[in-house]
Amino acid sequence: MLTSSFIFLPGVGPVTERRWWQEGTLNWTQFLAQPAIPGLSTARKRWYDDELRTAQSSAEQGRLDQLAARFPRREHWRLYGTCRSRAGYLDIETTGASPQEGEVTVVGLHHHGHTLSLVRGETLTAERLQAELDHCDLLVTFFGSRFDIPYLCAKFPGLRLPPWHFDLCVAARRLALQGGLKHIERTLGIERGESIRGLDGWDAVRLWAQWGHGDVAARDRLLAYNRADTENLVLLADRFAEDLMNQLGPSLVALSSFHPTETR
Repeated sequence: MLTSSFIFLPGVGPVTERRWWQEGTLNWTQFLAQPAIPGLSTARKRWYDDELRTAQSSAEQGRLDQLAARFPRREHWRLYGTCRSRAGYLDIETTGASPQEGEVTVVGLHHHGHTLSLVRGETLTAERLQAELDHCDLLVTFFGSRFDIPYLCAKFPGLRLPPWHFDLCVAARRLALQGGLKHIERTLGIERGESIRGLDGWDAVRLWAQWGHGDVAARDRLLAYNRADTENLVLLADRFAEDLMNQLGPSLVALSSFHPTETR
């Protein structure tokens, strides 16, 4: 989907992008191969050609950070197929209070086929967290834009995050899926293990407190709960990216009639 995207070009919005798709210009290569694009002046076509060649070079060399700032945040899902192998699926647990008063208790991070749990007082340090995030080009979270990422940045000042962020909560709303992570999992038929079935974020707060009082079983349940939160993001991201591609991508739009309902 990345190389079918034109919305990062100056002055190009969703309507223009869809029109180009409908007219048969489905990707960067096809755009560059055409001597002219209806509605574009020669000078602007030349300008866009230069921009697309630069984007192609950046993508081929893995310098995806240079493109991130030019895409609307809600469109970062478009990169998922390109860098899935370097995606980091992240979910945190906290003490239940605000970042000013609370603490991060567990950071779950799944990347390169493995899941790790960074635990407060044990393995969770700014240096270790940064080292793990440096392996990722894209973060996948559920509601991370409003919770996980601001909380982590407040507790670990100076933390460098991957340039791209696929927030599955935003994607779910675009796909007409309501509710939180667990509700959506149930809607889509994703089951959790019996020992953690029905647990939510407040249970994670309670389990952390119990663990602090010496309940080892509470520790095991908390880490299992966070692991499920983290690993299930992989299933959801794969499905949501495919569904968004099918509903919003060029293959479907090219077959539909054009209805300019959004601003250029």
